[in-house]
Amino acid sequence: MKKLVLWLIKLYQKTLSPDHGWFKTRYPHGYCRFYPTCSEYGYQVIEKKGILRGIPLVVWRIVRCNPWSKGGVEMP
Repeated sequence: MKKLVLWLIKLYQKTLSPDHGWFKTRYPHGYCRFYPTCSEYGYQVIEKKGILRGIPLVVWRIVRCNPWSKGGVEMP
């Protein structure tokens, strides 16, 4: 299950992600306010902590990703 979720994140990054995928040329300075990007953070945290602990952390990160957030650096 973990490998499937990680594969889906990589698929998203290579296709639809504004920071990693096809639309990368539209945002040359990056799109995400956070470092690492939300999808990369999700990949890292699920790889390190597993699905049960990782998914809630990823959801919390995505909830905080909004126009009023200052962003910042957050390592898993």
